[in-house]
Amino acid sequence: MKRLQMLMEIAIFASLGVVFDLLIPFKMPQGGSISLAMLPIFVMAFRHGVVGGVVTGALVGTIQLMFAPQILTVVQPLLDYTIAFGVVGLSGLFARQVKKAAAAGKNGRLMAIVLGATLLGAGLRYVCHVISGIVFFAEYAEGPVVPYSLIYNATYMVPSYLLCGIVAGLLFTTAPRLLRYSARGV
Repeated sequence: MKRLQMLMEIAIFASLGVVFDLLIPFKMPQGGSISLAMLPIFVMAFRHGVVGGVVTGALVGTIQLMFAPQILTVVQPLLDYTIAFGVVGLSGLFARQVKKAAAAGKNGRLMAIVLGATLLGAGLRYVCHVISGIVFFAEYAEGPVVPYSLIYNATYMVPSYLLCGIVAGLLFTTAPRLLRYSARGV
């Protein structure tokens, strides 16, 4: 029963991630956007750990390939979509600490752990996009490719991290029951 519930939550939260990505307030000219797409991945990572987070993230990235992707080679979409969003789920490495702080009612500690964990996930996604920018998008660079890719990808990843990290922190400090997982539901 628990496995079925987790699979259903993965499907629901991955769909939510794609919807959040489609509701983008700011889109970069050569790919990337500021959105809440990582938020459902963080929720799953904190509820179900690394497996739930990585599977949800990889699914979000893969589904995004159906909505106007920028594809240059066979490998590039894997790095820019499936892997980049999959590694966001590694924030689930902190699931136990997040749940412990929430159960103890330590909201300051909870917020700090959530912000740190979301920084890990968003930071790893950023690294994937920077590598992709250097390897696959070098022809679009205005100047040296490495600094260009670092700056270009930071212009949307830093705001996306801040947005998702703060919203996730507020979500779990105000509704810590969302972290609980049982066969009966939330």
